[in-house]
Amino acid sequence: MFTWTPPAPALRPPDLRPASSSPAARPRRPSVASPTRLACLALLLLAGTALGGCPPGGTGGAGGAREPLRALAAAAAGANCSWTLERHTRSYNHLEGDVRLRRLYSANKFFLCIDKTGKVDGTRRKNYADSLMEIRSVSVGVVAIKSVNTGLYLAMSKKGTLFGSVKYNPSCKFKERIEENGYNTYASLRWKHGGRQMFVSLNGRGKPRRGHKARRRHPSTHFLPMLPS
Repeated sequence: MFTWTPPAPALRPPDLRPASSSPAARPRRPSVASPTRLACLALLLLAGTALGGCPPGGTGGAGGAREPLRALAAAAAGANCSWTLERHTRSYNHLEGDVRLRRLYSANKFFLCIDKTGKVDGTRRKNYADSLMEIRSVSVGVVAIKSVNTGLYLAMSKKGTLFGSVKYNPSCKFKERIEENGYNTYASLRWKHGGRQMFVSLNGRGKPRRGHKARRRHPSTHFLPMLPS
């Protein structure tokens, strides 16, 4: 005769989860940027700096993962921002100290010349020795003009009178500008008259005009720098 025995309860695996499964109770893993992520972000930073932008400052979000990125950003910013501030200066270095030998031929068909007495005049003689000028760039857009034969610098007085100066001084600096018709104008850097610029000018008889009587659009102020023949 058989005796009935109740089945034993099925054995369950032990519950390995913590007592509370809420997000607040879960332990947070330290946020660590993977090498792949760091490499990608470094490439992005380098691409951004190559285009001329400087990475913004600030701490951002999580602190642990941002520390390596901050170092990369600081290095990139230091290299690129200095380049951004200096690139304009470097791009114009070729202008400073540039020397050209030219004859300044006016729209009135006279060559500007400076004789040994310091008198500024105009001549129609193409190969006149006193008309060969050395045009030197002293800064961006500013030149000094010197007669090669006499060694005198073209200068303008406070009243707008042109003369030849033995020594180079602030009155010998002129702003050189290329006009729409291809001719150049030369305005005194130091002196103005009533807030207006004063220009190097030769009238229809080849005589120098007072700087305050000339205007930028007058043909008498337009000169074509011609190569010596």
